[in-house]
Amino acid sequence: MRVVFFGTPEFAVPSLRALLEEGFETAAVITQPDKPHGRSRSKLTPPPVKSVALDEGIPVLQPATPRDPEFLERIEELDPDIGVVVAYGHILHQDLLDLPERGMINVHASLLPALRGAAPIQHAILSGLEETGVSIMQMDKGMDTGPVILRIPTAIAPDETAGELSERLAELGALGLIEALSLLAAGDAVPEPQDHSAASFAPKVSRAMARIDWMKPADEISRVVRAFDPKPGAWTDLDGTTVKLFGPRAADAAHDVKPGTIVSVDPAFLVQTGNGVLQLIDVQPAGRQRMAAEAWARGQSDLLGRAFA
Repeated sequence: MRVVFFGTPEFAVPSLRALLEEGFETAAVITQPDKPHGRSRSKLTPPPVKSVALDEGIPVLQPATPRDPEFLERIEELDPDIGVVVAYGHILHQDLLDLPERGMINVHASLLPALRGAAPIQHAILSGLEETGVSIMQMDKGMDTGPVILRIPTAIAPDETAGELSERLAELGALGLIEALSLLAAGDAVPEPQDHSAASFAPKVSRAMARIDWMKPADEISRVVRAFDPKPGAWTDLDGTTVKLFGPRAADAAHDVKPGTIVSVDPAFLVQTGNGVLQLIDVQPAGRQRMAAEAWARGQSDLLGRAFA
């Protein structure tokens, strides 16, 4: 099958590589425009998918919007059999979905209809789910509402971060993609309509969503920290300065102090929550790199007993 591939971040790279390794003809890779990087914003950084495509000699298209008439004409000229979409970052409208002869399929990082939307990995951890997975679905005009060709489940480890889970699901998605394409090519795919009444949603991550509420219990705060590791980083305030926190661990301790109070800095960095004490392995103060919490504490004066807000 002749494929056009839509994808942008690192999550999409294993799927693109799998297509190439399995010998699928990839007519073009469509990805988002290069983004400004650095303090001056003068250097442009290509999306990870673009770098792979150029290394493999595949044509790359980077429209500002996939609704541009010239872009639609270009896709029509490529005459693809099918489109593959993996974390592209734009909503695709029906006129584009209809261009490939077999339509388009999407690799989505949840077990649909659960966690439709932009951030299924983060919301799976936030919700305390013990299992998630990937779904390969036929795309329609809705947001992750199309019939599902294939689902592959996987357990979420108790201490797994969004970054770690994303890496695993990216590889799982690549395997599922090849299996789904093989089923479609053989005429053996039986897409299953989703039960829309059972749908849940995973909206785009916001800064407010990543703020730590120290009145919450330790296990809930732990999920927030893991859900936003490595990006954007769960954050809190210390005397008006933003600090991001990483690597939560449950601690066997209890202190009669207000939630958010730093109750130990040596040998472990411990913070009181609304219910229980939480150990944090790493911190990232504003404007600095991520570092060990104990190392940061050694460079601070009278940190013990101060409170995050």
